[in-house]
Order: sequence, then structure tokens, then C-alpha cells
Amino acid sequence: MTKVTAQLSVSLDGFYAGPRHDGDGDWIASAESHGFFRVTRWITEAMAWRERQGFAGGRQDVNSDIIAESFDAAGAYVMGRRMADGGEVPWGDEPPFRAPVFVVTHRPRERLVRQGGTSFTYVTDGVESAVAQARAAAGGKDVAVAGGGSLVRQVLRAGLLDELELHVVPVVLGTGMRLFDADLGLDEFEGIELTPTRVVPDPQVTHLRYTVHGRTPLTLDDRGSGDGKL
Repeated sequence: MTKVTAQLSVSLDGFYAGPRHDGDGDWIASAESHGFFRVTRWITEAMAWRERQGFAGGRQDVNSDIIAESFDAAGAYVMGRRMADGGEVPWGDEPPFRAPVFVVTHRPRERLVRQGGTSFTYVTDGVESAVAQARAAAGGKDVAVAGGGSLVRQVLRAGLLDELELHVVPVVLGTGMRLFDADLGLDEFEGIELTPTRVVPDPQVTHLRYTVHGRTPLTLDDRGSGDGKL
């Protein structure tokens, strides 16, 4: 059964990159990139990631196994336009996805076909349409929401996310681009409930997988009195 999944590496205080870099200047030299590369260091050091990029070396460990698992599970991807534009040149002629990618955007563009089975379809009629098209293209495998964080929040807000995996890196960034923000659209008496289904610890990163149950009203309990009264 096709699931819609998302995973992001985050700092202990919930940031997936440093402060957003806009305008002129080299993104690599920005605070955004420095935060991003810190929380994704465990990925770039893993053998499975390096092999997928066409690089040699890397560590064969539990982190590499988790990366290989995520690649194997995905039959299609959904991605934000900022991520797609930023990765187009570095990914080269044979991007690592090897599956259809559906890019959520307001700017139309012709479908881009790359080597190795990757294609980029630019979807201008919303995240729901992009997820539906990815489901149809996934061949029974999962739809992976590749990011960035704003897109993950859109999918979560729309009630379309089945599974969320956070890779929590033991660093505090203090500021930056936060995964969970006010634009989730929750009111003051509402939350999104999740159930943890897997925890994999490693000195570099802790992998936390959750099943997403969706929006739930926040209610008071009896505060431990045992009489059932609020």
C-alpha cells in the first residue's frame, strides 16, 4: 500500500538549516548552508548516499542502511521548487532519485527528463495535486516528500502525510529554518498526534519514525486526581 512519507534531519532545537539565505551572494557561504550541512553530515558520510551520488568511500553502518532503505522504499517524490532549482546543477545529468519527481511550484516549466529514471514534473495546481500525481506514478511504492521543510508542513497541514521520520542531530543551532512552525494552521486548542514506531540511536544522529494520526483537539485530563473530573 502506498504511503506518503517525509523525513528531515533536524538539530536538537528543531532547525533543518540556518537562517534563510535570500538575494545575492553564494549560498554555500551562507549561514543557511552551514546549518544545513551540519545536520546532514551523517548523510554525506554514509556509503549508501555516496554510492547513489556516484562517489567512492563512506561508512557502511546503521545510518547507511537507513539511507538505502529510504531510497528503496520510494517510488516517486514530491519536492518544493526552491529545492529543485537549487539541486538542478549539483545533481547533474543523473540525479540520485531514479524515480519521477513532482515539483510544487507557481511557475510553469516543461517536464525535465534526466538519466537514470529521474524526471521532474512541475505542478502548478497545488500540493494535493502533486501528491496525487506522485501516488499514481509510484507503482505501489511510497511517495517521499523530499522537502524542504515548508513543503513538509504543507503536506502535514493538508492531512496527506502518513509517516514522518526525524533524524535528530545532537547540536543546538539556536536559530534558523524551523521544521514545525505556526503555518501548520493549528488553532490554540488543537494538536497533531503521532505514534512512534521506530527509534534507532547512533552517536551521530537518532532516527525517530512516527505514524501520523492527524489533527486532534487538546483536552484536559483529571491532573492525576483519579476522580475523572477536570
